[in-house]
Amino acid sequence: MSAFPEIKSTHSLVAKHVTKEKWDKLSGITTKTSGFTLAKAIACAVEFDNQHCGIYAGDWDSYKDFADVFDPIIQEYHGISADAKHTSDMDFSKITGNVNPKAPVHSTRIRVGRSIDGFGLSPGITKEQRVGVEKLFASACKKFPEDLAGEYYPLTGMDEKIRQQLVDDHFLFVSGDRNLTVAGMERDWPEGRGIFHNKEKTFLVWVNEEDQLRIISMQKGGDVLGVFKRLARGIGAVGDSVKAECGKDFCLDEKYGYIHSCPTNLGTGMRASVHIDLPGWTKDGVEKLQARCEELALQPRGTRGESGGQTGHTYDISNKHRLGYSEVQLVQTMIDGVNKLYEEDLALQKKHGM
Repeated sequence: MSAFPEIKSTHSLVAKHVTKEKWDKLSGITTKTSGFTLAKAIACAVEFDNQHCGIYAGDWDSYKDFADVFDPIIQEYHGISADAKHTSDMDFSKITGNVNPKAPVHSTRIRVGRSIDGFGLSPGITKEQRVGVEKLFASACKKFPEDLAGEYYPLTGMDEKIRQQLVDDHFLFVSGDRNLTVAGMERDWPEGRGIFHNKEKTFLVWVNEEDQLRIISMQKGGDVLGVFKRLARGIGAVGDSVKAECGKDFCLDEKYGYIHSCPTNLGTGMRASVHIDLPGWTKDGVEKLQARCEELALQPRGTRGESGGQTGHTYDISNKHRLGYSEVQLVQTMIDGVNKLYEEDLALQKKHGM
């Protein structure tokens, strides 16, 4: 049993839920799939002082073997009860309406993560497993239906011209994120990682970044329903091809939905977002917009990603929840909420004489 670590992120969920008692009970356990430990799981909370959650899973086993720590963190973060069950639903025929075509939406993007059973998650995955996931996907993507068909580009030995094109398209993920490094996700970089996209560049898969598979559907404009339909078909195509290749399914937990390396993504693992101009709300005050989004179960961000600042009056608006709601519910919430914000934005523009 190792000594109880000093957790620098004193306000994190890890600091609250990893007690000395739990540490003494769990710190000697090593998971079966990828040899992960509690010390590896909480590395970010120990190393940095700015974590909110501060914990990652190295494999599906981590959620079970270290349940005494993961369960209360997940319940607190997602606001679910101890006996909650998660239901997935990708049936796009249940969605009513769409984003108002008059709304100034630049683009729509919906992403989910998926993990193949029997392989570790990015923080714990072994070198052999990572290469195994890549091989499975590289082979599976050759069987996609025509509108999803495209090319897989491994990061290893990537041609400079292709690399530059992926950078220009904002598709390329790069190394050097301190969180991901400390969490163990950048070991053996860039081996086993790569990017797939279809010819139209509307369907993408990131292989072995923060999750084994990040499946992304996107296009210009505000056709959220169309983007969701493509995503649903894409997830189906990836799942069916992988199953045919190795007989394995995606990790789907009855309590926690689709398994991801970061517990904040559990459940649907879905982030459905639009980039929309909201000049009326900008004039009225960003704090007011944030409060309104909270009421609508949405999350506003500046349009430079997670930690980027605010650029003018274009916002990234996405669903706030991941776990405890189905994919259909989250997409419906996003469509309805964006329409509401647009309607209110027009009224605010009038109010401020814009």
